[in-house]
Amino acid sequence: MDDDLYRDEILDYSESKAHRGRLEDPDYQADLDNPLCGDCIHIELAVDDDGRIDRVRFEGRGCAISQASAAMLAEHLEGKSECAAREMTADDMMSVLGIQLTPARRKCGLLAWKAVNKALDSAGPEANVGGRSRRP
Repeated sequence: MDDDLYRDEILDYSESKAHRGRLEDPDYQADLDNPLCGDCIHIELAVDDDGRIDRVRFEGRGCAISQASAAMLAEHLEGKSECAAREMTADDMMSVLGIQLTPARRKCGLLAWKAVNKALDSAGPEANVGGRSRRP
């Protein structure tokens, strides 16, 4: 196992409570899991009237990489526009994470990013239960 995968920053973020939990009335939300390794994420976003992501919260379980990437992504997205969040690429997410991952571990590092994309792409109540899409 590569010690760089579990450097202190990753472990700190994986255990952080700063962005964990649920929002009272999220605008977007999604659930996603990786059945091959058991990681799962529920992510919620609240957007202000100017289209900026005001708050991001998540709940999940899994390896340190998946949980750290969810916390780092939440921190990164708060204050950004919905448009900026939609334009974020997998490579951008890897830059936020800040470590090189093997192909198998890359799936763990991208799980939260994929969940955010799923949430933002949700088209209605069946995909975004309880949320309210601000898109036309």
